[in-house]
Amino acid sequence: MLRAYGPGCDGTLIEAGHKTVPDGATWIDLEEPTRDEERLVEQCIGVGVPTQEELSEIEPSSRLYERNGALYLTASVLCGVVDGNPTTTPVGFVLTKDRLVTIRYATPKPIRAFTEHVHREPELARDAGTVLARLLDAIIDRLADELENVAAELEQISSHIFAPNLRARRIPAQRLTALLTRIGRAQTLLAKLRYSGVSMSRLLSFLSGSGRPRAQDIEGPISSLIGDTNSLAEHTGFLTDNVLFLLDAALGLISIEQNAAMKVFSWVAVILMPPTLIAGIYGMNFEYFPELKWHYGYAISIGIMIASAILPFWILKRLRWI
Repeated sequence: MLRAYGPGCDGTLIEAGHKTVPDGATWIDLEEPTRDEERLVEQCIGVGVPTQEELSEIEPSSRLYERNGALYLTASVLCGVVDGNPTTTPVGFVLTKDRLVTIRYATPKPIRAFTEHVHREPELARDAGTVLARLLDAIIDRLADELENVAAELEQISSHIFAPNLRARRIPAQRLTALLTRIGRAQTLLAKLRYSGVSMSRLLSFLSGSGRPRAQDIEGPISSLIGDTNSLAEHTGFLTDNVLFLLDAALGLISIEQNAAMKVFSWVAVILMPPTLIAGIYGMNFEYFPELKWHYGYAISIGIMIASAILPFWILKRLRWI
């Protein structure tokens, strides 16, 4: 799909059969473009448009370069968070003297939100540089919002693990499994956020170091965005350390639960072992048994078994093992 924004362009879908893109277009958005749409845009801007395979390259030299007077930029943008399957998708930017072309094969939330914003405020698409700076700002804002959500999720997980009431920490196996799952999903999202943040930081550094941002008055916003990405990188590192700490704490809870269960089995075995030994002795079937004809033998053996169970229990209590 091909859409154009700018003076006289409201983002209406442009069919590939058109001979040209409107002259007032400052932002040309290609979503899952066909080859005909790519040719139309290439004729309009006078330079080539990267393919999906080229956008998927991970080498910095393949993602950030200048060719024929145009800047080619590729960023990994976070998407799929709402669906519960966070991932990143490459979004390409081709910045010429007076136009910006975006190439994407998914619709991340910040890009969708920015297009809606442009419909409300067409002034945002007055020139290519402004569109680029605003798009990058929307993407970074989205990263910041997701980091805030991760931080809130980690706070909830921490409140479960370090509950003030000791009995509340005795978490059943199903809840412990769910807790570990939540920690794992938070770590997955943080990994995607870090990857996207690093990609944006490299893009902004390249754009700033290119020496000639393509639009007026965007050097300041680009410098501000670089500071924002650095701050987000530090915050992401902090949250990653917090996730690892919570994971260790959750595993520690599991270990405590296992040790408590084994401890119960151990002292129950110690208490029941002497009565079992006595019952085993008097359950033997030898013909010559000295106590066989005792009148009170049965009562005495029962008494000894009870005493042999109470004595270890009392000793363990005194030692505070139970």
